[in-house]
Amino acid sequence: MVLGELIAKARKDIALSVDDLAESTSLRAQLIREIEKDDFSHCGGEIYARGHVRNIAKVLKADEREFLRLFDEEQASAKRTMRNMLVKNTVMRQSEGGRKISIKALIVIAVASLGIVGVAQIIISNTSSVDVAIPASSPSPTQSLSPQPTESASAQPTAQSSFSTGIGVEVRIDATRAKSWLFVSDAAGRTLFSGQIPKGQFRIFTTDTRLDLKVGNAGGVDLEINGENSPSIGGDGEVVSVSYGTDS
Repeated sequence: MVLGELIAKARKDIALSVDDLAESTSLRAQLIREIEKDDFSHCGGEIYARGHVRNIAKVLKADEREFLRLFDEEQASAKRTMRNMLVKNTVMRQSEGGRKISIKALIVIAVASLGIVGVAQIIISNTSSVDVAIPASSPSPTQSLSPQPTESASAQPTAQSSFSTGIGVEVRIDATRAKSWLFVSDAAGRTLFSGQIPKGQFRIFTTDTRLDLKVGNAGGVDLEINGENSPSIGGDGEVVSVSYGTDS
């Protein structure tokens, strides 16, 4: 059962109408009808949608964590394309049908392209015509010319590796064997991280009471909970949801 159907069933089980639920949650009745059809497009973004789901669960006296878990599985931002996320947050407008390009614009584009190709050919021909001076004495066959060492990509500075909303619980996750997608939130439902950890990198998360993790490739990562190594949480390619508190 998907989240919208679960919300509708829980509402009907306690004999609440959509209008009753709207009044209790201060949400529009139409928005609740859309949520019960798994349409969160008018919630104002993922953070607001999670807040609506949490408020609905409280009014229905339902399992708030289960509602949010289903929401993350069905609506998490990692499952959307970057284009859809940009469109949803009005950073980029969704194209509205194919726009016609005038013949004049096509001619301008063609002339500009020919100009660019011509300049490129001139540069290439000038470069290839430069005489290369050959040193009088070349290395003997026994000499080896070894390339200068360069820094590997892994030695370059990495992205932010620590995320915190408190200090009571600490979880370190290392992508030791393979890259993995990861979603992390705290007990208040605040998202600390949503994205991918490349192989060989790590992320550290801290909060006051509880951390909720959803790992997309459980067999590729190692976890350290409050300074202690954790047993494996799953196999290669396995999606696993786990939670850790101050006593973990």
